[in-house]
Amino acid sequence: MMTQPSPNGDHLLVADNIYAGYLDYDILKGVSLHVDKGEVVCVIGPNGAGKSTVFKAIYGLLRVRKGHIFFDGQEITNWRPQEILRAGISIVPQLHSIFPQMTVYENLEMGLYLVRDKRRIQERIDYVLSLFPRLAERRNQQAGTMSGGERRMLEIGRALLLEPKLVMMDEPSAGLAPLITRMIFENVRRLNEEIGLTVLMIEQNARQGLEYSHRGYVLELGENTYKGSARELLEDPEVRRAFLGGR
Repeated sequence: MMTQPSPNGDHLLVADNIYAGYLDYDILKGVSLHVDKGEVVCVIGPNGAGKSTVFKAIYGLLRVRKGHIFFDGQEITNWRPQEILRAGISIVPQLHSIFPQMTVYENLEMGLYLVRDKRRIQERIDYVLSLFPRLAERRNQQAGTMSGGERRMLEIGRALLLEPKLVMMDEPSAGLAPLITRMIFENVRRLNEEIGLTVLMIEQNARQGLEYSHRGYVLELGENTYKGSARELLEDPEVRRAFLGGR
């Protein structure tokens, strides 16, 4: 279980009473959540609950029709993704986003396309490689020849290049074997403890997602149904019965 970070006053990210969807239909119907600096927060729920829609709404990939999103003290509702990236939010998408024919190092360079200072680019890549020794060992290897876990690690490393204040992870365990999934979550925990990485993730593997988080939210049919510390949710009989495969 993750150790709860000390409270630090204002929330880093706030989604307040969000309504968003497709065409004229709202998938999200008043969803609210927040993330504090230094937290790992997990959003769980069944398929079709609106988990991915929350991410798209926060990151400007889907228009918010009602409600407000605030990040680091300013409103970012319906900002464009590139503006949100510049504000300090990076994203690790569910589907693999690496360039398979490029090397690990070249993939990292692509993550710094907004930076023009060559010295700064080198410093950031060296820093990320120091966080992930396995990537450093494979810096000249084509990314497409690596294992699924190593490719996910590369995506997380690339998300850290611009020194984000928050990293959003969409189904970090998707398509990975159980042992590799645990390795990815252990890396998230290590980065949270070592560098204070703040993470908001959605995760289909509800139990494991909560085990590596400080707090969680449960969505059903586009609405908040449960929220609390990860321990509270893991021990809640209704949450266990409905989402964790237990009684």
